[in-house]
Amino acid sequence: MSFTEDISKMVGPMQKLPELWDGRKAIVEMKDNGYGQWKQMEWIGWYFQFLCARTLRGILEMPGPKFGNAEFDAMGSVPLDFKAHAMNTSSHQIIVNDSEATAGAIGRYGAVGLVLALGEVEYNDENRAFQAWHNALKGGESHYEVERKKRGAWSRLRKRSFRLKQISFVEITDDTLIKCGSFQTDFRNADGSPRRSKVLLDLEKIDDEIKRTLEF
Repeated sequence: MSFTEDISKMVGPMQKLPELWDGRKAIVEMKDNGYGQWKQMEWIGWYFQFLCARTLRGILEMPGPKFGNAEFDAMGSVPLDFKAHAMNTSSHQIIVNDSEATAGAIGRYGAVGLVLALGEVEYNDENRAFQAWHNALKGGESHYEVERKKRGAWSRLRKRSFRLKQISFVEITDDTLIKCGSFQTDFRNADGSPRRSKVLLDLEKIDDEIKRTLEF
């Protein structure tokens, strides 16, 4: 089996995914279904993983293989990750998986696959009503948020909805990695230990890697 065959199996079920993801409904849906990531600020990416896990179970093995401490979201003919990205931003780069894990998976399987949801986001209003609602649902502010306020760091506006426009199936090989950058290479954790670098995928450089795109 090949990544192309994986795609052909995924296309039908994924065409039925909802186009509009309302943040409040999505977070409550994840919470009610016992999905542990419902508290995450960047809920859109986690909701896409939640949808994929529900939609593609039985088609793919979930979760996928681990390389070191990094785990892929699913396994078909190659390891797969599910990511979501806002189209209406200035950024065209996507942080994918651990660099060493990605290289190791490509070495073993020849490639890894990325199932990428692209859409338009709507942000929280200036009163941050969505953020306040999410904090209340979680039972209060997270430790991260408390520490951010202590530092006086800037707080990003939260995404309150996502309108799905397309899903692209991307094949990442060694040739792709040559064109990619790395993220977190000079970053450190709170305890001073270095963070592991992650693959930084530039959407403007991967035309050949996009094997199929679904439009919504």
